Amino acid sequence: MSSTATDYAKGLEGVIANESKLSDVQGQAGVLRYLGYNIDDLAEQTTFEEVVHLLHIGRLPNRAELEKLTTTLRSHRSLPQGLIDFVKGAPQDANPMDVLRTGVSMLGLYDHRGEDQNRDLNEERSLAICAKMPLIVAAFHRCRQGLPIVEPRQDLSEAAHFLYLINGEVPSDDAARTLDVAYILHADHGMNASTFSARVTIATLSDMYSAITSAIGTLKGPLHGGANEGVIHMLEEIGSEDKVDAYVEDCLEHKKKIMGIGHRVYKVLDPRAPHLRKMAIKLTEQLGEPKWIRMSERIAGIMKERKGLNANVDFYSATVYYSLGIPTDLFTPIFAISRAAGWTAQVLEQLDDNRLYRPLTLYTGPTEDVPIVPIDQR
Repeated sequence: MSSTATDYAKGLEGVIANESKLSDVQGQAGVLRYLGYNIDDLAEQTTFEEVVHLLHIGRLPNRAELEKLTTTLRSHRSLPQGLIDFVKGAPQDANPMDVLRTGVSMLGLYDHRGEDQNRDLNEERSLAICAKMPLIVAAFHRCRQGLPIVEPRQDLSEAAHFLYLINGEVPSDDAARTLDVAYILHADHGMNASTFSARVTIATLSDMYSAITSAIGTLKGPLHGGANEGVIHMLEEIGSEDKVDAYVEDCLEHKKKIMGIGHRVYKVLDPRAPHLRKMAIKLTEQLGEPKWIRMSERIAGIMKERKGLNANVDFYSATVYYSLGIPTDLFTPIFAISRAAGWTAQVLEQLDDNRLYRPLTLYTGPTEDVPIVPIDQR
């Protein structure tokens, strides 16, 4: 089967590849909804655990349902000894996303029912993966510092528990809620690159672990999940507020990308950005280090005025995580931890009405047979 130029959309831009009820991303209007619930309402009125239930089950939970889901998530707060040994033996300078990707893949080795892909088992695997990913990231972070791995607890929310695992101290309510909201904002986002790779993988009738491993590998890229790390590196490179204007002018003059500005989908304000901006302002005020948010606001103002581009979710999430004392190279793993809720929900949805993805290619090579020249004459 061949394709023609009229079929071609580079990067599949504008191509509808599947149906989904999970997240409604309206780029022109700057609207994001999960199963009909506006992201503003979810960020202000729910918890991450409620959003996990919404994405997996299709509705916000009542108290009994939330307790059941929370209990299930917490029951999976353990790692196989072989995975712990791997984390302890990983190079201390390894990229945490590489450790997370390999760790999730290893989880599949310990699932003795791995070939059984019925819906109930995949729902259980989904929650187990969501619960174990923070443990992998935190365990590696502790090991690379020469610190003991913190034993999991059963009495903390997902967000509070992660902060506890990396620091060894129960976080403040404000810190836990801040990360909880960040988790909600990142939980799902339509057919983004990592979600697409997860759905492509599971569409072959592979397994849940392979699909999420694919997604993590895709998210690692600086054009996807790595963008928030790039924002902090940019701010550190600029160094001080008085150098912002010159930095931005140089980027504009030499057509360099400014991290965290603009979005592939949103042509107006990213609806997630205001929530993180508000939290970034609050955190920097509390910590007495307002220069990062002031630098960010100046960059955002110049880019809005000069190019008509808005700051996206990565732009402010970087300052939020930095202000929480989270190391820069854990920003993308945190993105993965929150997005696992959406990835697993998308995989379950794909399996409910599966069709193998098989797009075409617009061939641009020779159209006539090329004769083979004997090797001694080439």
